[in-house]
Amino acid sequence: MRSIWKGAISFGLVTIPVKLYSATEQKDVTFHQVHRKDGGRIKYKRVCSIDGEEVPYSDIAKGYELPTGEMVVLTEEDFAGLPLTTSRRIDVLQFTPADQIDPIYFAKSYYLEPEGQGAKPYVLLRDALERSGQVAVVKVALRQRESLAALRVRDGVFVLETMLWPDEIRKPDFAFLEEDIDVRPQELKMAESLIETMVADFDPTEYKDAYREALQEVIEAKVAGKEIVAPEAPAEPGPAVDLMAALRASVEAAKRERQGAAQAKPTGRAAKAKAASDGADEEEKVPKKRKTRRSA
Repeated sequence: MRSIWKGAISFGLVTIPVKLYSATEQKDVTFHQVHRKDGGRIKYKRVCSIDGEEVPYSDIAKGYELPTGEMVVLTEEDFAGLPLTTSRRIDVLQFTPADQIDPIYFAKSYYLEPEGQGAKPYVLLRDALERSGQVAVVKVALRQRESLAALRVRDGVFVLETMLWPDEIRKPDFAFLEEDIDVRPQELKMAESLIETMVADFDPTEYKDAYREALQEVIEAKVAGKEIVAPEAPAEPGPAVDLMAALRASVEAAKRERQGAAQAKPTGRAAKAKAASDGADEEEKVPKKRKTRRSA
């Protein structure tokens, strides 16, 4: 990881110098737009819509379009006068319980690493915050934009979660919210039973991006010159006619799936025996090192 920002956490009179790193990355398969006939890259030119001339990047400015269609052109001097902090500080505003922050506010995650002599105050604030069960609400300026953010601890490291402002959260406005939809007690009880049947600890490693893996296989097959055969898509279930029957069938299916997973996973003596067997196999695979004599 590369540091993308340097600054300091400002906590009362305590200043903790830190480096900022992106905590996440997208694993999408990226493509270029190309000419179908010869694979040549498609290039785009920056052309002025008025005179039709190509415009160099140095002559490009930011413009704000008015409702009338007129354009207000802003210069670097206009932006220089805005109240955007350049102090490179993460200012702690308050501490609050984590469950009071709706996850819909979170935008992007960053790791914070202590820099220079900041390791001890970093660890001190980290441990105190972890013991308190709170998160710090902070304000920070990143990429020419001021944001609220939440500072929390994950795996011994501070994570800075930038947040959207309240007016950036859209209010759901759907017709069904105004409808008087009747849910029978039996249906609600069966739905709750289905939820209870499917309760499990969340382990993200149990899931994978099947689409990306399949797409990568298609690309590799193209490279190898193989014939590509698209797998048949599974039949999509139709809409449930009898809601109660569908819920009951879902509960039974979930129970069978859970029982099958439990039977497939060895437990007790069987698990210990399998672990011992696996360990023995691994020992046989590892070649023994020869002892070498040292000359006097």
